[in-house]
Amino acid sequence: MGTGDKVIITVETTVNAPVEKVWEYWTEPQHITNWYYASEEWHAPNAENDLRVGGKFLTRMEAKDGSFGFDFSGVYDEVRLGEFISYSLGDERKVAITFISQENDTKVIQAFDAENTNSTEMQKAGWQAILDTFKKYSEISKA
Repeated sequence: MGTGDKVIITVETTVNAPVEKVWEYWTEPQHITNWYYASEEWHAPNAENDLRVGGKFLTRMEAKDGSFGFDFSGVYDEVRLGEFISYSLGDERKVAITFISQENDTKVIQAFDAENTNSTEMQKAGWQAILDTFKKYSEISKA
């Protein structure tokens, strides 16, 4: 991508759970650590979340074998409880998540600015995998 080009990638899923549960599992650290990873070789040993405009979040993502890890963090730009979250990452990229109640299901749509290092296909696959892990966790968890 050239300078000034902005690519927005969108991933989505429908979770078989009411929006209140989906919102709780998306935003509360004790749940985030159970789903914020793209494959079983990874985990999220720590999560912090100050869910308010100007608040910060941080999720530590690590390979289970200890070979690699990184902090995923940002600052909230907008929060509408049960409906919408947007935030800015440290590199100024934007992310927006929309939660749409559909009776007993919730559609989750996540749109994010692509970065320039990895292909858009790889980025989309990685973010979709995390969203799929979230869906699985939300649907099987009885917490």
